[in-house]
This record gives sequence, C-alpha cells and structure tokens, in this order.
Amino acid sequence: MYRLLSAVTARAAAPGGLASSCGRRGVHQRAGLPPLGHGWVGGLGLGLGLALGVKLAGGLRGAAPAQSPAAPDPEASPLAEPPQEQSLAPWSPQTPAPPRSRCFARAIESSRDLLHRIKDEVGAPGIVVGVSVDGKEVWSEGLGYADVENRVPCKPETVMRIASISKSLTMVALAKLWEAGKLDLDIPVQHYVPEFPEKEYEGEKVSVTTRLLISHLSGIRHYEKDIKKVKEEKAYKALKMMKENVAFEQEKEGKSNEKNDFTKFKTEQENEAKCRNSKPGKKKNDFEQGELYLREKFENSIESLRLFKNDPLFFKPGSQFLYSTFGYTLLAAIVERASGCKYLDYMQKIFHDLDMLTTVQEENEPVIYNRARFYVYNKKKRLVNTPYVDNSYKWAGGGFLSTVGDLLKFGNAMLYGYQVGLFKNSNENLLPGYLKPETMVMMWTPVPNTEMSWDKEGKYAMAWGVVEKKQTYGSCRKQRHYASHTGGAVGASSVLLVLPEELDTETINNKVPPRGIIVSIICNMQSVGLNSTALKIALEFDKDRSD
Repeated sequence: MYRLLSAVTARAAAPGGLASSCGRRGVHQRAGLPPLGHGWVGGLGLGLGLALGVKLAGGLRGAAPAQSPAAPDPEASPLAEPPQEQSLAPWSPQTPAPPRSRCFARAIESSRDLLHRIKDEVGAPGIVVGVSVDGKEVWSEGLGYADVENRVPCKPETVMRIASISKSLTMVALAKLWEAGKLDLDIPVQHYVPEFPEKEYEGEKVSVTTRLLISHLSGIRHYEKDIKKVKEEKAYKALKMMKENVAFEQEKEGKSNEKNDFTKFKTEQENEAKCRNSKPGKKKNDFEQGELYLREKFENSIESLRLFKNDPLFFKPGSQFLYSTFGYTLLAAIVERASGCKYLDYMQKIFHDLDMLTTVQEENEPVIYNRARFYVYNKKKRLVNTPYVDNSYKWAGGGFLSTVGDLLKFGNAMLYGYQVGLFKNSNENLLPGYLKPETMVMMWTPVPNTEMSWDKEGKYAMAWGVVEKKQTYGSCRKQRHYASHTGGAVGASSVLLVLPEELDTETINNKVPPRGIIVSIICNMQSVGLNSTALKIALEFDKDRSD
C-alpha cells in the first residue's frame, strides 16, 4: 500500500501529471519510479495516507489524461523530422515535369505558360506536351485532367487519340513497301485492290493511284457527301486566294489603288456565285457529319471500302486537293495486299521497330493503361463525355492511340532518316535510318496543287504538311523549314511538328543526327488548333539551344 501511495503521489506531483507520461519518455520514467522521499507525506499517519491515496487514485481514474493539440504521436520517433511539404497535392491536375537540363529552363517556363493559356482559352480538360532536342527528350508534362470524373491528372504517359497523325504512320508502311519494291506508287490502285471499282469523271475514264491518294489528290470524298457544297467551297477559296495574291503583288509594286482586269474578273465571279446562291458557310464541318460517329465494327480494310467505293469522284484525279480520310482507308487495303499481312499486324511490326510501345489501334474492349477520356461542350456549353465511336473503318487515317513520348520517337526517326545522308561523309559509322534519305526527301517535298490547312504558308506533301524556308525582306520575318501533321477526332486534337536544324557541310562536324526540335501535343478536346502553338514552342527551344 505504501508503494502504491508513493507511486500515485509521485505521478500526481510530476509536472503535467499523467499527460507527461505519454510517449516513450513517459514509458522510460515508469521503468523505475522514485521512492517516496521524507516530506509531508512521510509525516502523516498511515490512516491519513491511506485515505489520501484512495482519494487521489479515485480522482485519477475518473479523469482523462489531458492531450495538448500539439502533442506528438505516441508511435512517432522523438527524433523524426517533420513531414516535407509536397509541391503538388495528390489530386493536383498538374503533374511535375521530370528532371531536365537547366539550359532549357526558360523555354520550358515560357512554353508551359503558353499551354496554360491555350488550355484555358478553349476550355480543354487536359493537355500533354513533349519536346525533344537533337534526339533527346528534354521536357514532357501533363496539364489538367485525363479523366475529369475520377480526377485523374494528365501525365506524360497519358494515352490519347492522335487522329490524323495516323496518316503519317501509315505513310511509313507505304514507304517501306515502296523501298522494298513491293509497291508501285504510280499504277492504278485496282492492281492491288480490284474490289475498288474503276472511276470516271465527267464521262472520262480516270486513274486513281497510290501517290495521288497519299497527297489527297485522288478526288475521293471526305465526310461531306454533297458534291455541290464541296465544289462551291473550293471555288470560293480559290477566288479568295487569288484576290490575296494579287493584292500582295500590287502592294509590292506600289499599285494597290489601281484598278485592273482582275478587279472586273473578281466582280463578275462574285456576282455569278451570288446568282448560284453559293454560300460556302452552309457546308457542315466534320464534327457535324454522321460518318464521323460510326459505331459499326469493320473486320478489315476491304470491308470498310463499302462506305465510299461506289461514290463519284468530286474532282478529276490530280487536278485539285481534297483532304480525304477515306482515301487512307483505301491505302490501308493497298498495304494489306502489297505486304501480304493484315494492316494492323504490319503496323504493329513498324511500331515495334520504332520502339513505339504504347501506340495501338483504338478499340473499346482492350484494357489500355493510362487511356484518357474524351470530351466536348454541348449546346448549353457544358462539358460532357463524347459519344462512343468505332474507328475501325479508318485505322490508317485516324484510328490510333499514342503518347507524346512515342510521337517524339517517331518524329526523331523521320528526322534521322532525313538528315543522315548529310552526315555520311563525316561519320561513316552512322547507322542507316529507318527510311532512306531519298525516301524522306520525297515525303517532305511539297506537292503541287495541294494545301496545308493548318498553315497557309505551306503545302501538303506525302502524309505531312511542309513549310519551306523563305525570307522576302532583309532583317524581317524569316520563315523556317518544318514538317508537321495535325489531328482532329471526336473529343481529341493533336499535332506532331519537326523543326530540322539548318545544316550545311561546314556545320555538321562533330555532330550526329537527328539535329532539330520535335514537339508533340495531344489534347482530350476536339477542334483545338495546336500547330501554331507547337511551332512557337519549337522556336523557344531552338532559341535556348542556340544561346
């Protein structure tokens, strides 16, 4: 009893009472309790001591130990450091960028700010960017959400629809077959695909070739089926372009105020167009076309031909540019017949060779890790999920999924093949490109009678849009040579841009290809123009590299 009284009294008299016994120090103190010293407790009688002990013990049992709000965790080490502050919360819609070279810090900050502006301007849920310099990835980052409902942030590994960049991938298959002598680009397509009927235009038999299909000069329709609307729009654009060209020449010669025969011709044409009630604005855009939202599953490219193979040609092959995703559906069938393999099997072999391990055809059934969801704004300006679509009818023209990292690999493989021929004399140990230099030069040479809708300065080549180097005035704007392709699908937008370094025989010493900037951007919102943004980003990184 005496020991009990001593223990209770000592604990009650200690600073903080029982509260101080919490934690490991309290446990340590309890290991050896001090004996009751000579004081007023020892002078009391046994009865008084017992009474006081019982009273104190009862009071202590009824009271809960007081815990300070800042009391340490009983399980925590007394030497543990306080938790470090996280730069981003786990739910943050922005993922941190990977380690990067300090020499591009300015370009990265500037480009990130630009992407935030674009994202906010169009209301895109998420956007992912990747940049490589001279073959090495120096920046990749995701902004916003890949999945809004589940608050899944975008990151470099996010998989999205790349839409019409798929055309550039298909071009590699065609180029490999051409290099191997298995494909003739200039014979009628019926040689490979007899299921596609021979065509006539205005009563005259015409030939559709692989080369014409690649550059959208075949006359095969796109999603718009109304030939009258398409022709009126083409005539309007041609007239507008002619007007702009003549105005530019007049300004250049100082004769902008003079009236000439063109003015009369323009007036006559506009009056004639009005009489025909020609209003190009009535033409539906691609996202208002029913075929863009097909849900039907097609087993192969040959089966997909029935969507358009019996439709008339809108123009005489070779005469006018008419962008056509269906033309690439026919090209997929040509790849199958020329290679002897299924189109998707042949493409997967190419993706394996290029180390594009996350690039696959879009299908609903497979579990594809890091796949984003896709969005659009409805008539009430509310963000909604896009409807289900099946892209099996257009694998070759717009049916693949990928990441910015895979697109950078693809761009660098193309740039390497384009440049390696320049370095052969100075470095004989260089490996060959996936495509030969002469093949890449052919692919990136603008084709006459074509258009590049995402940059009026350029022309369409072979599954790439190409802008050539140009400078009109001294100490003024200098147009850089670059190649790119954009994409627009249901709930998605994309771009892949290649900005080659300007090389000559004197500057290639101690360098190896690829030399240049590659930018890839993917976004889970449709109708977002990204080419100009990609070009600005490429020029920012090119500036830092030069500095």
